[in-house]
Amino acid sequence: MTKFTSDRLLLFGATGDLSRRMLLPSLCALDAEGLLDPDIQIIATARSEMDDQAFRNFARESLEQFLAPERRGGMATFLNRLFYQQLDANNPEGYKALAAKVGEPNQGLSIFLSTAPSLFEPTIRGLEQNGLAGPNVRIALEKPLGIDLESSKVINDAVASAFPEDRIFRIDHYLGKETVQNLIALRFANLMFEPLWNAAHIDHVQITVSETVGLESRVGYYDDSGALRDMVQNHMLQLLALVAMEPPVSYEATTVRDEKVKVLRSLRQIKAEETVTGQYRAGAINGEAVPGYDEELGKPSDTETFVAIKAHIDNWRWQGVPFYMRTGKRMPRRTTEVVVQFRDVPHSIFSGRGARTVPNRLVISLQPDENITLSLMAKMPGLDREGFGLRAIPLAISMPDAFAGPQRRIAYERLWLDLIEGDQTLFVRRDEVEAQWEWIDAIRATWEEHRIEPKTYTAGSWGPSAAIALAERDGVTWHE
Repeated sequence: MTKFTSDRLLLFGATGDLSRRMLLPSLCALDAEGLLDPDIQIIATARSEMDDQAFRNFARESLEQFLAPERRGGMATFLNRLFYQQLDANNPEGYKALAAKVGEPNQGLSIFLSTAPSLFEPTIRGLEQNGLAGPNVRIALEKPLGIDLESSKVINDAVASAFPEDRIFRIDHYLGKETVQNLIALRFANLMFEPLWNAAHIDHVQITVSETVGLESRVGYYDDSGALRDMVQNHMLQLLALVAMEPPVSYEATTVRDEKVKVLRSLRQIKAEETVTGQYRAGAINGEAVPGYDEELGKPSDTETFVAIKAHIDNWRWQGVPFYMRTGKRMPRRTTEVVVQFRDVPHSIFSGRGARTVPNRLVISLQPDENITLSLMAKMPGLDREGFGLRAIPLAISMPDAFAGPQRRIAYERLWLDLIEGDQTLFVRRDEVEAQWEWIDAIRATWEEHRIEPKTYTAGSWGPSAAIALAERDGVTWHE
């Protein structure tokens, strides 16, 4: 890979919701901490007609709304780095003016496509035809990267026509979260877990990504996508791969992603009885009434807003260990967590004293709070002639309390910085994307073959009762 640090950034979709909420605030926060080149220029582009100053005003309003006040230091300096060029991505002539605004990319240019996937192909063509796809140019792609394997290949082929793989940065923003990176540190920087991280000592793994929101502003996209494509195909499979992968030789892009691909290719095809789909109906979230999915959408739909899956990884380390995954909208609370349930002790020496052991459990919480908790058995204080009181107690690490600095970074801060520096470790390689889509497409084919339709669940609940039964058939209870 050619090493260079970008001194110019080009942001497509600069007036969109992701840019307002995440991308511009992330860049401003990096600049405030001195992590951007002091001479860096940020060129923004979108269909809206405005000049440099109008876009700076737009950016200021976004930062004041979405970036914490204590992280806005030097905002005036950051705003002066911003420039704007109007562009219709489907108009080839518009790229000439954009190229003139960007200038020669010899010193390093990083491009971020935060646009609809349908615009990727004309955008790539326009960049290439106007000198903005040379050897010192990198490109980042925001999801969705297709709706199935076939459409994903079309997108990846279009990008690959102008950019080699070592200059393509496919984004899964979960990989930018501090706790996801701490999952890697927990596994591979501590000797105590590795001997236990296998089927001999782990009973099962749970991965939950729940949201309290409904459709919000994603009506059109979500109804064409559903929970399986929107959450399982990317975020949840990436979490599963990080939990299950073998130790890489080094913490570098090639070695880390090689191990993740091995996991994804080891996923067993799902049977019909190993999956549950659901769609929320009217209910209440935090004491407030909310409408059902069809009411929000304005028409009947068979799109799933909830998925639960019992997955298996067919390799030596994980044979026989189920991975339970669930994700849904309109759940009781917003949370993302990984639960590693260890096996119970093979023989309890305390059973004669009336004490009962509980298996150890490691809980890695990504949101809303970034915490790592390990439950251990301990003797309860006190004197007892007959018994020996045991109770599971948590050893908890609150990441914000353990480390100084910003209490909660935006995941895109890490991803922006790695894009600028050319580090692909936390980005997704093409073979990863395609392995994920192969597995997801097989699940959808199973649904169609068995005519599986979403079961209803009340907004504010943890999904259909069948999802509870999916785990309880194995004597497993979802962690809540």
